[in-house]
Amino acid sequence: MASISNQDIDAVLAHVDRSLDDSLARLFELIRIPSVSTDPAYRDQCRAAAEWLSRDLAAIGFEASVRKTTGHPMVVAHEKAASAPHLLFYGHYDVQPVDPLALWTSDPFEPRMEALPNGDTAIVARGASDDKGQLMTFVEACRAWKSVTGKLPVQVSMLFEGEEEAGSPSLAPFLDATADELKADAVFVCDTDMWDRETPAVTTMLRGIYTTEIEITCADQDLHSGMFGNAARNPLQVLSDIVSSLRRTDGGVAVEGFYDGVKELPDAIKALWKRLPFDEEAFLGDIGLRDPAGEAGRSVLEQIWARPSCEINGMSGGYTGEGFKTVIPAKASAKISFRLVEGQDPQAIRDAFQRHVRARIPRDCSVSFRDYGLSPATVMPIDSPFLTRTLQALSTEWQCEAALAGTGGSIPIVGDFKRRLGCDALLVGFARFDNRVHSPNEKYDLSSFHKGIRSWVRILAALAD
Repeated sequence: MASISNQDIDAVLAHVDRSLDDSLARLFELIRIPSVSTDPAYRDQCRAAAEWLSRDLAAIGFEASVRKTTGHPMVVAHEKAASAPHLLFYGHYDVQPVDPLALWTSDPFEPRMEALPNGDTAIVARGASDDKGQLMTFVEACRAWKSVTGKLPVQVSMLFEGEEEAGSPSLAPFLDATADELKADAVFVCDTDMWDRETPAVTTMLRGIYTTEIEITCADQDLHSGMFGNAARNPLQVLSDIVSSLRRTDGGVAVEGFYDGVKELPDAIKALWKRLPFDEEAFLGDIGLRDPAGEAGRSVLEQIWARPSCEINGMSGGYTGEGFKTVIPAKASAKISFRLVEGQDPQAIRDAFQRHVRARIPRDCSVSFRDYGLSPATVMPIDSPFLTRTLQALSTEWQCEAALAGTGGSIPIVGDFKRRLGCDALLVGFARFDNRVHSPNEKYDLSSFHKGIRSWVRILAALAD
C-alpha cells in the first residue's frame, strides 16, 4: 500500500478528538461487565464480555467471532487489506477479582471519573487499565480509521482472551489450532507501562523464567536438638549451604554453565538506555536500599533487563511459631526462581541447577524438585522496521523520544506467539506506574486513553509502507 498522507492522518486524529466521549462510553460499557476469570461464579460474565467485543468489532466491519476453548472463550477478528503488512493485536478482556471490596471508594464495576492533582482525570474501575482501557485504545484507533477513510492502512487481526489473569491455560492449544489463521508479520501487545508519565515506551526484551522448589530430607522424623545435635544432619543447614553456594563473590550466579549462550548487550542498546531518564539511586532509595547487588560493574537497568538472575523466594523448615522449640527438623525447603535472557536454554538451566544441588547433598540425605514454570526469554530485533516505525510514531505523538525498554518480568504468552506463530512481539502500553493494577481503586488516566488511541492511529499509518 502507498504511504498514508499527512492529510489523512490529521483527519483521523481530529475524529479521535471529537469522538472521545463516545469512545469513553464504549469503554464504560465493557468495564461494567464483571469478567473475573479466576472465579467460576463469573463464567457467564466472561462470555458476555467476549460477545460484547465481537459485536463491537463486527459493527466497524471486522469479521469477528467468539471461539470456544476449554475455559473462557477467545475473540478473533480480521480486517483484510490488500498488499499491506499483517498485524496481530493481542489483549485480554478478563480482570482480577476486586477483593478487598471494602478498600474501594466506589463500585469497582461502575466506572467513575476522578480529577487528579496533576490536572489529568482518572477512569477508576476494575479493568480500566488492565486491560480493557488498553485494549480499547487499539479498537478505537481502528474505528477512527474506518470512520474517516472507510478502511485500515494495514491488514489487522485481533485476538482477545479471557484467561490472562488465570495464567492463559487455553492460549497455547488455541494458537496451535489456529496458527495458519493468526500467523502475521508482527504481534502487538497493549498491556504494559509507559517509561514515565510523558515518555512512551516499546518493550522488546522479556526475560524467561524457571521456577522450582527443592525439599531436602535428612532424618525420618523431627529430632530433639539436645539429644541429636551435632550428630544428626540438619536439613536447614544443608539447605543454607546450598543457597549460599548459588552466588559468586562478584554477585554472579555460580551454577556451572549458567551463562552459556548469554551475550553482551549491544552497544546501540547501551547507548539508548543511557539516554533514558533513570536514577539508580532513587530506584533503590524508593524501596529503602542504597547499594546495588548482583553482578559487579553492571548498571541497574542492565541487571534487571538484560542479565539472568537467581533469587531465593522463600525458605521454610523447623519450628517458626510463637515461642521456641528446640528441634532439628526432618525436612527443609526453598522456592527459587531464575530469570533467563536470550541465549539461555531453560531446560539446560534446570538440569544444571539440579546437578549443582545434588552434588551438595550428603549421602544419607535426599532431595526432591518440584518445577512450577519454564519458559525462554524473547527479544525483538532492534533493526526491525516494525520497531523503528513504531518508535517514530510514538515519538511524534508524545513529542519526545520514545524509550526502547526491556523488562525484568516474564510474559510467557509472548514466547507462545514466537514459538507457535513465528511472530515477533512488540509491547506498546500506555499505563502508568501508579495505576494500582490488581489493587483496589485501579485507574487509567484519561490522557493515557486519549493519546493511546492517537498513538495507534499514527502507528498503523507508519506501518502502511
